[in-house]
Amino acid sequence: MLGGMTSRDHPRNPQATQLARLAGLIADETRAACLLALLDGRAWTASELARHAGVAASTLSEHLGKLVAGGLLAEERQGRHRYVRLADARVAQLVEELSAQVAPEVVVRPRSLRESSAGSAMARGRTCYDHLAGRLGIVVTDALTERQLLRQDTGFALTDAGLAWFDSAGIQLDRSSRRPLARGCLDWTERRPHLAGAAGAALCRHALEVGWCVRIGSERAVKVTSEGERALAELLGIAPSALR
Repeated sequence: MLGGMTSRDHPRNPQATQLARLAGLIADETRAACLLALLDGRAWTASELARHAGVAASTLSEHLGKLVAGGLLAEERQGRHRYVRLADARVAQLVEELSAQVAPEVVVRPRSLRESSAGSAMARGRTCYDHLAGRLGIVVTDALTERQLLRQDTGFALTDAGLAWFDSAGIQLDRSSRRPLARGCLDWTERRPHLAGAAGAALCRHALEVGWCVRIGSERAVKVTSEGERALAELLGIAPSALR
């Protein structure tokens, strides 16, 4: 009878169960703070994350255990230290895009000149897991598009000229992985997509390795060096003033 139906008559949807579990993992301020911090693409120790989140080490350890068990974080141990990082690029994409959705509704007023400076630096240029973001990421993405090295009309895709550009610039692309070569990632400060995917990761890695960019402060902020300004002007026609 209809009135006598039970949950056995309507088995749970496995996808719904997994989605609810994922939402539950993220729906905690301490765990969300850890995920945002790890968007810098580096491995953090549990004690570093505890200080960043403002909680006791024992409390943080419990949260990390849940994130690792849920597949959002990967961990490794070296001696007495426990290091964690985002499990993969898909997790980074999820966290960044969720952040972009709530960014317009969240107005954080800096409590000090230091916080204001750090926020400005993050907006100018930062890493989003393994690719460039902020105004720097948008400027580079626009330059690639204007030179017809990147297409955005039907989603992000490198053109043949774009593939050749990466080769000529000495930036090695990993074309063997399942990861998309080019993907748009919504920038939470600029509210426009910047280049992500294997190409975005390769460009960011190269920029840091050859000194076009350097990390600054303890956050994800990066700064373009004078050498980077010259290289980006020569390779993409980007005016140095657009990078400052």
